[in-house]
Parts: sequence; C-alpha cells; structure tokens
Amino acid sequence: MTAQQARLLMLSDLMLLGVAVVWGTSYGVAKQALQHYPVLGLLALRFGLTFVLLSPTLAGLRGIPAASLARVTGAGVLLLGIFLCETFGLLLTRAANAAFLISLCVVLTPLIEWLLLSRRPSRLEWAAVLLSLCGAWILAADGAWSLTFHPGDALILLAALLRAIYVCAMKHSMGRQPPPALAVTALQAGVVSIGSVAVAWAGGAATWPLPSLPGLGTPGAFWWCLLYLVGACTLFAFFAQNYAIKRSSPTRVALLMGSEPAFGALFAWLWLGERIALSGWIGGGLIVMASLLATVRWQRAMAPAPDVPRAVERT
Repeated sequence: MTAQQARLLMLSDLMLLGVAVVWGTSYGVAKQALQHYPVLGLLALRFGLTFVLLSPTLAGLRGIPAASLARVTGAGVLLLGIFLCETFGLLLTRAANAAFLISLCVVLTPLIEWLLLSRRPSRLEWAAVLLSLCGAWILAADGAWSLTFHPGDALILLAALLRAIYVCAMKHSMGRQPPPALAVTALQAGVVSIGSVAVAWAGGAATWPLPSLPGLGTPGAFWWCLLYLVGACTLFAFFAQNYAIKRSSPTRVALLMGSEPAFGALFAWLWLGERIALSGWIGGGLIVMASLLATVRWQRAMAPAPDVPRAVERT
C-alpha cells in the first residue's frame, strides 16, 4: 500500500465516522421535525430538496453503462425501504430497542457480503462484529439486560437487514467504472422522494394527499431540523458513504458506521437532556472500540481469503 493510498483510506475512515456522528444525531432531529410534518411528507421534502440541489451533478452519469445505472437505481429503492422502515419503526418502539436492532446491520453485513460478493470476513472483522454486538446489547438494555419487543421492532430489524443489503449492493453497483458519488446521491435522492409520494398515494385516504408545504409560519425549529437533515444527514452522509464504499469493504463500512448508536446517546445526553445509565456509556464505548478496531491493521483485515478469486475481489 502506497502512502497516497493510505491517506485516502484514512480520509475514507474519517468521513465514515463523520457519517456515524450525524446519523446518530438524526434520530432526535427527525423526531423534532415530525412534530410539525408527517413521515412521508418529511421524507419527500427532505430528499426532494436534496435532488434539486444535486441535480447538476446528474450530468456525471453520462457514459455510465445502463446496467450500472439500473443497479444504482435499484439500490435507491432499497434506500427508500430503509427510511420508511426506520422512520415508522421509531414511532412504534423505544429508542433503546431501535438502537440495538439498527446495530444488527453490523452483524448482518458480513453474512450478506459473503453471500452476495463471495468475500469471506477476516477474523479481525468477526471480532469487531462481536464486540459491536455486545456493546449494542448493553447500550439498548440500559441496565435491565433484557429487551421488550414492541411492534415497531420488526420494522427496525427489517431496516437493519436492508442496510446490510444496501451497502453490499452499492459495492457491486460501483463496478469497474464507478459513477460519481454526488451523481449517485442525487439519483437515489430522487428515487426516495418520488417513492415517498408514491407510497403516500398508494396508502389512500390515510396518507394521501400529502399536506401542503410548510409555510413561513412554521416554527423555526422545523426549518433548522430540515436543513440539518438535508445538509448533514443526506448531502454529506450519502456522499461520504458512496465515496468510502469505492475504497473499502462493505463490512468495514458497516463497522465504522456502527458507532452511530453511541453518538446518538451522546447527543441525547448533551442536547436533549436525557439521562443515560452507566451501562449505556459502557455499551457505547464498546461500539466505538469496535469501530476503531476496524481502522487498524488494514492490510491483514482486507486480505482476501485464499479460496476467493481476485476477480471477485475487484467487483
């Protein structure tokens, strides 16, 4: 590995940790925004604005094979499913349960990657996965050492599974001629926005028509929440994720972003004033340790298994 490659990998890791920070805080921010606007309307507005802002970058998709564009669009449909399950699930379950179940993405990703991309996880990655799972369990249990299953838990669990599939699908979609990261973000934002409107229309009277756009009389807190969700949690986060996926393995991406619940707990403590038990800080610390473990000894962690062809590793 050259010095330039090492710097790019370090930049990729730092960007992914930044994604974990903003996505960890997004739960509280989104809940505040939902006090003023419904789920499907918020998703349509958030990703619609993202699409408009990034629409000039769509020119970068020229010359990209149609098959690659179809795969990226299909991954956008997965992204729509993730946000629908996450947002509606959070309305129906405790935040602690959601933090644990979303973190299962870290456990599911190496299995999905092995199944879809034929890349066998290394021992170091498995160790980080187990450490992250233990930390997520302690964080979610909040001293009770057990979880109460709520109706929304099934949606959060489905979102975790879709996250794992999404990361692997994006790794495969990039291929040998990867589209520009910003253009990919724009295309997928359009898919999520249009998809949210379509889901609202398909839901009938219960979800359609969507409410009118928020006016100037809407509390300023909503607009600040929306700007944060669009700027930090969407524009930056998805660009950083797509940028890093081209330079990393799906399991490594998932492990680095597995610190998201820990940052969410820190945000809840500092910004929302929520009390967090000692067990919560211990669990969050284990998750952060797992993420740090994923950033060291890169060459050994990324070494392909002897029975995995090199051609498969490059896809």
